[in-house]
Amino acid sequence: MSAPRLAYACFMLLAIGAFVLAQRLLPRNPEVARLSFGQRMALGLAAFIGGTLGAKLPFVLVAPNGIIAWEAWFTDGKTIVAGLIGAYIAVEVTKLATGIRAKTGDSFAVPLAFAMAVGRWGCFCNGCCYGVPTDLPWAVSFEQRDGSVALCHPTQIYESIFHLTMAGVLVWLTLSDRLPRQRLKLYLISYGVYRFLTEFIRPEPQWVLGMTFYQWAALVLIAGLAIQWQFDRRPGPISLAAAI
Repeated sequence: MSAPRLAYACFMLLAIGAFVLAQRLLPRNPEVARLSFGQRMALGLAAFIGGTLGAKLPFVLVAPNGIIAWEAWFTDGKTIVAGLIGAYIAVEVTKLATGIRAKTGDSFAVPLAFAMAVGRWGCFCNGCCYGVPTDLPWAVSFEQRDGSVALCHPTQIYESIFHLTMAGVLVWLTLSDRLPRQRLKLYLISYGVYRFLTEFIRPEPQWVLGMTFYQWAALVLIAGLAIQWQFDRRPGPISLAAAI
């Protein structure tokens, strides 16, 4: 395994460790505590499978043979935005199927933010997910897709700083018991806005209406969570599954 790949793998393991440690240190969500072990495992498995499939699906769909291009599922290339959408939808579907009404999102918000902050350093070491060329003093050399080398925005570091900042905000909201049941939505909506804006300094091809695929995915994430948040604020029973 090459040094960049090894560093990437190490940071992914550290990200998992950060997630687990944050969950252990924060006050336990009482709604999650009331779930059985089987229910918690079902939701965790749904998030893992949904996130994994969502992160790979955009790359598989553009492969010559689409979803039947099995080799595309095992090559490099993952998108965090689509992965988050996939994980969120998978958990919602699982809750609908199993009749779970508890809102579990608050227990994932802070751990996910810390894990993302750590994981993005893996992308930095691996030389992927960089930005467009720039002459700013903190620009970093990255090998481009055509084999050349250029000084570019270290967008992986920008994103790590964003997630670490959001982790701090979410810790404060948790300890002060503010925005209960909506912290994960706040975090993911904020990330959608952040990702939409930073796509302007990433070398991604325009897709539809002058926007990249990731910008459209970010808009879907923002709109879906904003609608769900609005349903949460309505009085009386909600016809949809309980929000994460």
